[in-house]
Amino acid sequence: MTKTDLCKMAIEAMNSSYSPYSSYKVGAALLCDDGSVYTGCNIENASFTPTICAERLAIFKAISDRKYNFSMIAVAGGKDGKINGIFPPCGVCRQVIAEFCKPDFEILLVKSKNEFDTIKFNELLPYSFSPNN
Repeated sequence: MTKTDLCKMAIEAMNSSYSPYSSYKVGAALLCDDGSVYTGCNIENASFTPTICAERLAIFKAISDRKYNFSMIAVAGGKDGKINGIFPPCGVCRQVIAEFCKPDFEILLVKSKNEFDTIKFNELLPYSFSPNN
C-alpha cells in the first residue's frame, strides 16, 4: 500500500459522508500494521455533539475488529466533496490518536488526488496526554 493509494482511499471515503449541516465532507483511510485498511467519513447530527469525524470512525472501526497497531492515516476533506486545502484532525481526533498511536504515527494531509503533506503525530500535537501519562 503506497501513501498515494491510501490518500485515494481517503478521497473515496468522502463520498460516504453525511454532512447536511456543514456541507464539508471528510474521509479518512487508516493503515494498520498488518496491511489492512479501515475507512471512515464524518457523520453529522443536528445537535452537533453526537457528530463523529472521519478519523475517529476509521480508528474505532479498526479497534472494534481488535486491530490496535496503526502505521498511518490519510485525511481528505472539502466543502461539497471538493478538496480545498488540508483538513488536519480536530482536537478530539488528536486525543484519540494519542490514545492508540505512537508519536511517530504518520498523518497524510491530502491536498489533491496526487499531492499530500506528511506529518508525524508528535509534530501535530506535541506534549500530548497519552496512556503513558
